[in-house]
Amino acid sequence: MTTTAPRLGTALARLLILAAALLGALLAGAAPASAHAALTGSDPKDGAVVASAPKEVNLTFSEQVAMSADSIRVLDPAGRRADTGEIRDLCSGSVVRYGVGLRAGLPDGTYTVAWQTVSADSHPISGAFTFSIGAPSTTSVALPDRSAGGGLVGTLYGIARYVSYAGFAILVGGGAFVLACWPRGASVRPVQQTVVRGWLTLTGATLVMLLLRNPYTGSGELSDAFDLAGLKAVLETKTGAALTSRLLLLGAAALFVAVLFGAYSRRTDPKEKKDLAFGLGIGGTVVAAGIAGTWALAEHASTGIQPGVAMPVDILHLLAVAAWLGGLTVLLVSLYRAPSVPRSAVERFSKVAFGSVAVLVATGIYQSWRQVGSWSALTGTRYGQLLLVKIGLMCVLIGIAWISRRWTRRLADPATAEADRETEGSGEAEEAREPRKPGKDEETEEFEEAVDEAAPGNAVEETAGAPAVDPERAAQLARQQAAVATARRKRERDADPERAGLRRSVLTEAAVAVVLLAVTTVLTSTEPGRTEEEAGRGGSAASGPAAVPDRPVDIRLPFDTGGVDGKGIVRLSLDPGRTGANALHLFVERPNGKPLDVPEIKVALTLEAKDVGPLPVAPDRIQTGHWSASGVQIPMPGEWRIQVTVRTSEIDQTTIEKNVKIG
Repeated sequence: MTTTAPRLGTALARLLILAAALLGALLAGAAPASAHAALTGSDPKDGAVVASAPKEVNLTFSEQVAMSADSIRVLDPAGRRADTGEIRDLCSGSVVRYGVGLRAGLPDGTYTVAWQTVSADSHPISGAFTFSIGAPSTTSVALPDRSAGGGLVGTLYGIARYVSYAGFAILVGGGAFVLACWPRGASVRPVQQTVVRGWLTLTGATLVMLLLRNPYTGSGELSDAFDLAGLKAVLETKTGAALTSRLLLLGAAALFVAVLFGAYSRRTDPKEKKDLAFGLGIGGTVVAAGIAGTWALAEHASTGIQPGVAMPVDILHLLAVAAWLGGLTVLLVSLYRAPSVPRSAVERFSKVAFGSVAVLVATGIYQSWRQVGSWSALTGTRYGQLLLVKIGLMCVLIGIAWISRRWTRRLADPATAEADRETEGSGEAEEAREPRKPGKDEETEEFEEAVDEAAPGNAVEETAGAPAVDPERAAQLARQQAAVATARRKRERDADPERAGLRRSVLTEAAVAVVLLAVTTVLTSTEPGRTEEEAGRGGSAASGPAAVPDRPVDIRLPFDTGGVDGKGIVRLSLDPGRTGANALHLFVERPNGKPLDVPEIKVALTLEAKDVGPLPVAPDRIQTGHWSASGVQIPMPGEWRIQVTVRTSEIDQTTIEKNVKIG
């Protein structure tokens, strides 16, 4: 008879494999973090030919960025540095502009400008373009084909981000589950192991992120993770300070865990235990809020509009996620490895989960408004599309939680529940008083009776008048007794259909939660829809007090030129989308959302009702996949047909069109 101790089992193993596959698909489909800032202009422009060498090269960004001494590099046709290496801060008001001086006496030819920096919400951004002095020439400089934050380092950093969120949820949610829902669970070994592993996971992931931060925002080489000079530079940044603070707070969290599973679990006096629980609740909340604050202070919540409101809201959002998903994880482990978890604990967690969902809905609505900004961004940007996926998963999760709540109400809780509560965490006592199951077959009964009669103490041989224990026989009987005890516990679980149903629903809920956490991780490294649209408009809003609030025209046009790398999407934005002068921005993307560099793109506008047009527009290339034109005149309102011609090679091109109402 060979059985194993009850654990999560093959069902959970399959769940984890499926969740890992879904996570891999999400991360594989995610473009490198495009972040909060974007290049909106340059002087000289990309592809420009100037008569004489400029004194400096200027770059303009949509949001504040962190510049280092090597953030802007200008290379001559031979690949040598043509800049002085001194970055100049040219920011004025809401205009974010930086420049680098050029050396005197530069010869004619084509020059390459390569730039890389970090946006205010911690994500690296980079790009490159060329301009020519006198006339274009051949150049030995190859434009980088990898964006900042990509490659192996970017993948590892993204995994560490996901793991850190998961560790935070299990640590905080597990501690809250014990204190608020199941105080006796503090002495249950599987619960202790789960929460401690959450702490270890978050601590390890934070250390990995701290080491990878330098290559993630810089060279992209994994070997630079151990560059002490680079690590020192990281510690001086906002993100480095946040990660260091998180490690310090995790030291306090370790003390909380030690007291929770040490002194608190051993307390027998109700008043002392209640007082200690109150102190742990207050202290744990402060530490958990502090750890959540390390994300809020360094990422999306700290930039954009209303950061003073967004950061506390983000902390509440993270705490609610942890209370729900982390508590769900500990409940799942308890249901599989500690079958004596009482109905009252499940009911209390159900109430905690309901409150967490209410907080998530309230904070999520605010965050969605702040990060998306418009209905068009909800469906027309990657951030908005991921947000819709997250909302859908939340709805599914709530539905499964409702099913779990129904199973909880159906749980039988007779006198055996009281007996369970008296012996929680003590498998030996539970086995000692295991009642005889009426459905047990005769063969099993005879086997158990034989094992009980042949206890290890009875496996003796008389040698010279003194009893001697046969070690081999004693070991065999011990294994048989363990197998019988395992079979008893399994029969008890399987004989309760309500608990079995609850375990299945909670397991399914956990599966969806794993995928939801993956989507959230990708979402936090994706450029918010509001800022993506603002960057697309390129700062074309009126500077005077009489600016008219109009809704820009935003459309998506799939195309296929039929050649190699000929499929993609053109995102077109016409701002302010009314008669008069407009700013036109086009973003050309591959099907996976990554920028696509095309040789040529043209636009034509036609108002057939008034026999106007086609009016040609020749946009300028700003950077890879980004084209723009200013001063596009719309002479009169009406139903305009916008035609976009995309050429992906010397012979492959196509024209796509769409009718839109302007004015």
